[in-house]
Amino acid sequence: MTDLERRLIDVLVSTHPGWRYEQRDLPGLPRWWAIRYYPLRPDQRKAGARDVLGRTSLRRLVSALARHDKILHNLRY
Repeated sequence: MTDLERRLIDVLVSTHPGWRYEQRDLPGLPRWWAIRYYPLRPDQRKAGARDVLGRTSLRRLVSALARHDKILHNLRY
């Protein structure tokens, strides 16, 4: 993990504390994952929220988490 990746993970942990972050290397494609500590309600899932988000880069994961927060905000979570 690079220094930049470590700093991005620190930012994610402070801005999105309800998630655990992992890197899993798949053949030829590093993937970053955010896994919720607590499961979502059925209405949150129906609105498009997910318990697990996986992306090919941390930058894409940050973007996915921002969209996810917007979904939950619209539900008044």
